[in-house]
Amino acid sequence: MSKQIGIVHAGVTVVAAAAFVLSWSSGFLVPAIATVDVSPLTLLVWRFVPLAVVLLAVVAFTGAASGVTRADVRNQALIGLFAQFGYCTAVYAAIAEGVATGTTALIDAVQPLVVAMLVGPLLGLRVRGAQWVGLVVGAGGVLLVVRSQLDDSTAHPAAYLWPALAMACLIIGTFLQRRSAPRTGTLVTLTIHVTVTAVALVPVAAIFGALIPPASVAFWLASGFTAAFPTLAGYGLYWWLLRRVGITALNALLFLVAPTTAAAGALLLGEPLTIVTLLGFALCGAGVATVLTSEARVSRSPVAMAGRAQ
Repeated sequence: MSKQIGIVHAGVTVVAAAAFVLSWSSGFLVPAIATVDVSPLTLLVWRFVPLAVVLLAVVAFTGAASGVTRADVRNQALIGLFAQFGYCTAVYAAIAEGVATGTTALIDAVQPLVVAMLVGPLLGLRVRGAQWVGLVVGAGGVLLVVRSQLDDSTAHPAAYLWPALAMACLIIGTFLQRRSAPRTGTLVTLTIHVTVTAVALVPVAAIFGALIPPASVAFWLASGFTAAFPTLAGYGLYWWLLRRVGITALNALLFLVAPTTAAAGALLLGEPLTIVTLLGFALCGAGVATVLTSEARVSRSPVAMAGRAQ
């Protein structure tokens, strides 16, 4: 019976991981498609403001925030400022400056290597040899996936600081979350993050004259899509998977975001897709498989199982 339960749990994790990759990838594509005639900042504001109202209502109705302290809210508010406000604003700015979606995802996908180097000194965790191999292979795949896009880019060199800033913000938010031993569930965590982001975006959009939304059905469809998938599903699964599979395995999944974004960009935006890109896909998959297999072996080891039992 325990074996069957383990299989079910593994299946749920795999499905959640696939949904996370697809949802996260859509966050790079929608701004490139939906902001041709509207400011990216306008789309970003109306991605978060209505969702914040809905989530606050759900939390109030369900009582999910019962027992949450002011300290919990302050901690999650700080994490949300980095992981959602800082990250999303920088990604949208990069795309607005002409950085290709696949290139933005590439710089974002360097995050697993940075995290792998930092988990030891900051969290006291060990990244094993097999995991390092997988991370390096995955990074090589990501570089191949977006190589042709770098040649065709017309963005100013300074624009590439935006995706680097996005990566830094998400790394900071992830480490803060991992170190804080959060007592808030995924729903409350997401509600705090979305609300803080919405509150921070409104004055920024007002200053730049980007607060008023257009009377366009397409705009509201795009806003609803980005609220439901990159935000609600993407971030919800990000924090859920962080608790379930750990920081190294979760960040390995981010390697799959770049090739997924590049493939969708080729279909929807006409971005280049070559044999080199396909080879990159294979390397990304191999790297992720190596990291996840190593993580699974460790989690099944007697030492790890004894630690969970205590």
